[in-house]
Amino acid sequence: MINFIQFTFTRAFLAFITLLLVCFIVFSLMELVPGTCAERYLAFKNTQGSSITVEDIRAEEKRLGLDKPFLYRYGKWVTNIIFKGDFGDSCILRMNINELLSGRFLLSLAIAITALLFSYFIAIPVGIISATTRYKSIDTTLKFISYLGIALPNFLVALCIMLFMTVYFGDTMTGLFSKDYETAPWSYNKFMDFLSRAWLPIFVLGWNATAFALQTVRALMLDENDKLYVMAAKARGITGMSLLWRYPAKHSLGPVINSIGFDLNRIFSALPIVALILILTEAGALLIEALARSNDQQLAGAIIFLLTATIVFVNFVTDVILAIIDPRIRKGVMGGG
Repeated sequence: MINFIQFTFTRAFLAFITLLLVCFIVFSLMELVPGTCAERYLAFKNTQGSSITVEDIRAEEKRLGLDKPFLYRYGKWVTNIIFKGDFGDSCILRMNINELLSGRFLLSLAIAITALLFSYFIAIPVGIISATTRYKSIDTTLKFISYLGIALPNFLVALCIMLFMTVYFGDTMTGLFSKDYETAPWSYNKFMDFLSRAWLPIFVLGWNATAFALQTVRALMLDENDKLYVMAAKARGITGMSLLWRYPAKHSLGPVINSIGFDLNRIFSALPIVALILILTEAGALLIEALARSNDQQLAGAIIFLLTATIVFVNFVTDVILAIIDPRIRKGVMGGG
C-alpha cells in the first residue's frame, strides 16, 4: 500500500511538473507573437475607426503590466492559474477569459470524451472480432473499413454528412443548438435539443479515433494470440470465449488504457477544424477565432493550456489505473504481488 501511495504521488508530481512546463511553453509562445497585447488591441481599435498614438500604446502597456520583465509576468500568470484558476482578460475582446470559456470548454470536453467513449465502445469488440477471424472475409471487411476511417479526414466526413442531411432532410445540422434554443437558458428541452444535434460532432470526431483504436486492438490481440502462454492454455483444453477473455483480451487491455491520453489528444487536435465546419460555439471554435482571426494570444493560450492539462490529467489517471489492474506493472513498479 505504501508503494502504491508513493507511486501515485510520484506520478502526480511528474504531472505537475509537466503542467509547469506547458505553462512556460504556452506563455513563451504568446510572447513570441509580434507586437504586445496592447499593440494588438489598439491596432484592432484602429481598424474600428479609433485614432491611436504611441502614448496610447505605452499607457496601455503599463496598465496591463507589460512593462515588467518576462519572468515576473510569467510567474504572475502561472500563480493566478494554479492558485486562483484565473486566466486573466482576453487581449482583444477585453472580457474575462474564465467567463468566456466557462460553458464552452465544458461542452468541448463533454463532446470529446463522448467521442472517445464512442470510439472504444465500437473499436474494442470489433477489433477482437477482427483478430479472432484472421484472414477470413469478415476480418478483411473490418480492416478495409478501418483503413477507410484512417484515410478519410474528419472534415471530409463532416461535409459529406452535412450534404446528405441538407439534400434529404433540409437541415445541415450545424451548430450545437437549433435557432429556437441558441440563446435560451438551459432547460430539459434545450438539453434534448443539444442531444439531437451533438451526435454529429461526436460521430465525426470519433471517426478517425475509432479506426485507429480498432487497428490497435486488432494488432494487440494478434500479438497476444501468438504467445506461448496462450498456446499452453489451449493445450490444457481452454478454448472459446473463456480462452479469449481470460488471456489475450485481458492482457491487451493495458496498452489500450495506456493509449487513452493519446487518443484524446487526437480528438482535441481535430476539434478546431470540425468546430469551424460545423459552426459550433464551443472552445474549438473560439480557438480558431483567437488564432486565425483576432490574433488574441491570451485567449488561445488559455484554451491550449486547458486542453493540454486535460490530457496530462487523463494520462495520470490511466497510469494509476494500470498500476492497479495490471499485475505486471504492479509487481515491476510498485513491488506488489
